[in-house]
Amino acid sequence: MAKSSKKGFRESVADYATLSAQIQKRNFAPIYLLMGEEPYFIDRLTDLLAATILTPEEQAFNQTVVYGKEYEAGQIINLCRQMPMMGNRQVVIVREAQNLKKWDQLSLYTSSPSPTTVLVLCHKEKSVDKRSAIYKQAETNGTVFESVAPREYEIAGWLTELVRSKGCTIDAKATAMLTEHLGTDLSKIDNELDKLLTYLPEGTHKITAEQIETNIGISKDFNNFELTKAISEKNMEKAMLIADHFARNPKDNPLLVTISTLFTHFQRIFILNYQKWLCRRKGTAMPSEMELARMLKLPAAYFLKEYQQAATLYPNQKVFAIMGLLREYDLKSKGINAGQTDNGELLKELLLKIFLL
Repeated sequence: MAKSSKKGFRESVADYATLSAQIQKRNFAPIYLLMGEEPYFIDRLTDLLAATILTPEEQAFNQTVVYGKEYEAGQIINLCRQMPMMGNRQVVIVREAQNLKKWDQLSLYTSSPSPTTVLVLCHKEKSVDKRSAIYKQAETNGTVFESVAPREYEIAGWLTELVRSKGCTIDAKATAMLTEHLGTDLSKIDNELDKLLTYLPEGTHKITAEQIETNIGISKDFNNFELTKAISEKNMEKAMLIADHFARNPKDNPLLVTISTLFTHFQRIFILNYQKWLCRRKGTAMPSEMELARMLKLPAAYFLKEYQQAATLYPNQKVFAIMGLLREYDLKSKGINAGQTDNGELLKELLLKIFLL
């Protein structure tokens, strides 16, 4: 499954689906090296293996779970070389394997794994060196899964598919609200989604912004998604109302996050304006909406309309000036040249300057 080339989040998602299907079909490998910086997929695969390989009765005798910081490689090898009790197979799960003492010595086992043992190595925080003997042997004699952390713009697509896998759909605004509020923490997103689905009436097939607001407590009217939309429309009144709400709820709406969101927003407007200029200069047609959405790293083409509107109101001359303001207020939000002005007032100042350009 694993290849030596650098993988991205999409490849991890696809590999996760493939490996999950193999496990559910009871097609087991003697070694599973689950590695990488994104813990969500590693935990899910580990839980699936722990629940699937052995029956509950067999698990009591033949399933061992240990933590890397408490063991050395030699002890893991001894566990793996033992014969199963009253069964044909045993499972050894090493959680936090990145902390395993004398890690390299584990190659003495991965070079020739026992046919009656399934060894699961949960190596989080970073991937194993692909030049190492353990990696190469695990790839040859077992299965390697690399879990790559997502970038912010990749979350919405993953969330949409996750909702679909749970027998539901989600509208674009609800997706934006969840991703803005929960960030890139996949485990947190999955947990919040499960809680939300338990709150919804039986037979609900679509998650809406109103349901997110009611059940999770994220405001559907006062968030960064609505703020950037108001700016795109040059709706100063709405933007200032949102800024006032942020000022009264600073813990839920940190200025640093808002400035980062605004920077990404205007960066996308710049790219769209530049693409228009480039096509005019070359006398070529604009790319398709799907291609433009990919260029802007939008979660879906649905969001493109807002940027097309914003591009007509914010030519790149203004965008350059706004980028300068964002850098200035980023420093102020960190206490540099801000005086006694609090973050709520800083945001209002910033928005006024953007609208008055």
